[in-house]
Amino acid sequence: MSLSSTFPDVDIPDVSATDYVLRAATRLPDHPAVIDGVSGQTLTFTQLADYIDRFAAALAERGVKKGDVVAVFSPNTIYYPVVFHGIAKAGAISTTINSLYGPDEIAFQLKDASAKLLVTVSPFLDRAVAATQMHSVEAIIVLDGADGHESLQDLLTTKAPSVEVEIDAANDLITLPYSSGTTGLPKGVMLTHRNLVANIRQCEPLFHLDENDRIIAVLPFFHIYGLTVLMNIGLALGAPLVTLPRFDLEQFLGALQEHKVTRIYAAPPMVLALAKHPLVDNYDLSSVQVIFSGAAPLDQELALMCERRLNLRVCQGYGMTELSPVSHATPDGMEAPRGCVGVALPNTESRLVDPETGQDSAEGERGELWVRGPQVMKGYLNNPEATAVTLDSDGWLHTGDVALVDEDGFFWIVDRVKELIKYKGYQVAPAELEAVLLSHPSIADAAVIGVPDEEGGEAPKAFVVPVPGQELTAAAVMEFVASKVAPHKKVRHVEFLDAIPKAASGKIFRKDLRAREAAAPA
Repeated sequence: MSLSSTFPDVDIPDVSATDYVLRAATRLPDHPAVIDGVSGQTLTFTQLADYIDRFAAALAERGVKKGDVVAVFSPNTIYYPVVFHGIAKAGAISTTINSLYGPDEIAFQLKDASAKLLVTVSPFLDRAVAATQMHSVEAIIVLDGADGHESLQDLLTTKAPSVEVEIDAANDLITLPYSSGTTGLPKGVMLTHRNLVANIRQCEPLFHLDENDRIIAVLPFFHIYGLTVLMNIGLALGAPLVTLPRFDLEQFLGALQEHKVTRIYAAPPMVLALAKHPLVDNYDLSSVQVIFSGAAPLDQELALMCERRLNLRVCQGYGMTELSPVSHATPDGMEAPRGCVGVALPNTESRLVDPETGQDSAEGERGELWVRGPQVMKGYLNNPEATAVTLDSDGWLHTGDVALVDEDGFFWIVDRVKELIKYKGYQVAPAELEAVLLSHPSIADAAVIGVPDEEGGEAPKAFVVPVPGQELTAAAVMEFVASKVAPHKKVRHVEFLDAIPKAASGKIFRKDLRAREAAAPA
């Protein structure tokens, strides 16, 4: 049974995402668009639009054509929107790379996405160069400059004519963020201009944002949450973004106070810090009106604790990269129980389906959440098999998360069908860690599951079968994995077994490992 949104449908204009986001440049030409939360350096909407135009022209001048892919490997800066929308205005496609990635992970994404150029910053240049030695690109552009590489300033001073590329919003891709989907290795998620425009439009009736607001932009723009919900929705509605390169609590609190931020988009570890850390009491956070938490489930008691301490509202939403990313959210001004993820966005249908039978769950019963709407991805890049597993022929995206709907129509995420682990909101694919573990000469077999973790909500635990006769310690296993992956993917618990439980087909019985973990003494 399809559950329609309680909101009326919205019209979705047939325009490029860049044109839609830059509407505020006409209405608010001299208003701040992006503010560096540390230095205070500011771009107005007019400057932002001009820089996007110049960056696009410079890319075209360097041979970037419609459909080419440009990789972006950078922390949040005031120039990230310039780069993202400059690539889009040139008709090209960005692939945004996690700023925590090591060379192997960067090289994998460059190769899989067929990236032509790589845009980065000088502190990341060593990893970028190491990655391009494994998979080459035509050039590395270093935003803040480095010997032997063009800088942003070089590109913005071009005299090349403006680029005019015809965009088919419904079919032309704008970005390729990478996601592990419901299982497996990271895959390029094909998002069109229409996907992003639709998700901005769908969120507009729920988020009461305008030029009088200020958004703290510390959640990374490389992640679809930061890219759409902070960067693009904020700019589209004229709300200035106050950027920070990473989450440092003292710096974060100082920026909230100095720039009189009104809205925080957060992940649960940030809410935890705001609720409990003594440093918070040293700052005036009275301008903040709402904290919107996403990327991972937020504990209900933690939300209430934060609300009481800061005298504001804490609410949640739900989404995934394959949904551009938002499908459900708690609307501003709507009283909703803490812990729910709100209601479905306009133009969004939901279903709850029994994973065992494939039939719709009975009213009031939990089931896997399926979503259909204009924000649903086009598919996975060059991976029709994985696309077919996640996106069915009727347009339903199978999220892999188990939900229920209460009597008031609020959605709750209560469990997970998929194997994906979420550590501090970051996706961690068990299969990826298992491949790393099996590359160790002393490991005969391995499996990974997520286990409860006080700091991260959930963390990877490795079950390891040593090669007979080999000496192996948990510390050595964790150190080995840490040397191969980004910090959020590190194995944080290790248990040695004689054998990994598997089906005859070789499929790991993760449910048996989870049952073993649940039965273990605390």
